[in-house]
Amino acid sequence: MHLFDVYPLQNIAIERARGAWVWDVSGKKYLDMYGGHAVISIGHSHPHYVKRLTAQLKKIGFYSNSVHIPIQEELAQKLGEVSGKADYQLFLCNSGAEANENALKLASFATGRKKVVAFSGAFHGRTSLAVAATDNPKIVAPVNETDHIIRLPFNDPEALRKCFQEQGPTIAAVITEGIQGVGGIQVATNAFLQEIRALCDQHGALFIADGVQCGYGRSGHFFSHDISGVQADIYSVAKGMGNGFPVAGILIAPHLKPWHSMLGTTFGGNPLACAAALAVLEVIDNENLMSNVAEVSKYLFDELEAFSRISEIRGKGLMIGLDLPAELSALRPRLLSEHGVFTGEAKPNVIRLLPSLALTRQEAGVFLKKFAKAYKSVVGK
Repeated sequence: MHLFDVYPLQNIAIERARGAWVWDVSGKKYLDMYGGHAVISIGHSHPHYVKRLTAQLKKIGFYSNSVHIPIQEELAQKLGEVSGKADYQLFLCNSGAEANENALKLASFATGRKKVVAFSGAFHGRTSLAVAATDNPKIVAPVNETDHIIRLPFNDPEALRKCFQEQGPTIAAVITEGIQGVGGIQVATNAFLQEIRALCDQHGALFIADGVQCGYGRSGHFFSHDISGVQADIYSVAKGMGNGFPVAGILIAPHLKPWHSMLGTTFGGNPLACAAALAVLEVIDNENLMSNVAEVSKYLFDELEAFSRISEIRGKGLMIGLDLPAELSALRPRLLSEHGVFTGEAKPNVIRLLPSLALTRQEAGVFLKKFAKAYKSVVGK
């Protein structure tokens, strides 16, 4: 049997990892400034994380949601404390797509409506309605096509107001990332997020804040949406939630009431997943990682401004996009092949930096030195 060939792969096999560093099978060391799509939130193989998972596995790794699982309650309590959403409710699942799928389903149940407003550049997942809300027709299969999605320009309050004027009674929810990741690190403006909240309140729709990539402290706030000063009805979380272990969830405002079998999952909220998620929250809290994000990101933003050929530097915290002109397209591959630095990309030509929230100033300095060498070799000066 062969693997189904759907991933464009680098010719690198990673064997081990620690903190901000990974090593391939030949022993070559790389600086990880991407964290596997923003998944590595507290650093690879963090000792507390390893200890937490190991101890849990020795007790029980899995049982279904047909019995009480006390560690779920422990996770909900800790997540409420760290996120500042203590009065919200938690539904646990396995991936970002599943989180957004359940958020959209819950919004439709709660409102009795079918229409969902999503935006240009959005990425919400690859399942059913989540992929329909994603702005990439290439990954929307015919069976996923639906007229329930209303696509509007991102960061355009006027277009949103007009949409609600025309279709308000049919709209179940508005879903948006606080910072678009796959869309090229595009930051939602405060005015845009505030208008979403106001229009949802006025027309009885729900505000879904997709925090799958831009949440969990990555922006320097627990949710990047929080910068706008408004509260969403539902927040989706995944990626950094488990530091590599598959775990996700939605945080649900107290005014939304559950009923039995409304939502469900086999593997979501299993004891091992909850142990991973608790370890992440404990490290974020105990090591003040959101403060670290603020400090290290300021250093990176300040220093990157010196590279004059970068078209634009976007983002918040440790979610940074470097928009490059076409003539610098070789910069990212050279960073990896010649300088041993993993970064991400977004089309047409954006380098995405999504390192661990525990990235130190010293490690950021190592990155900047390597970046400067790669930049000089591409610019030719």
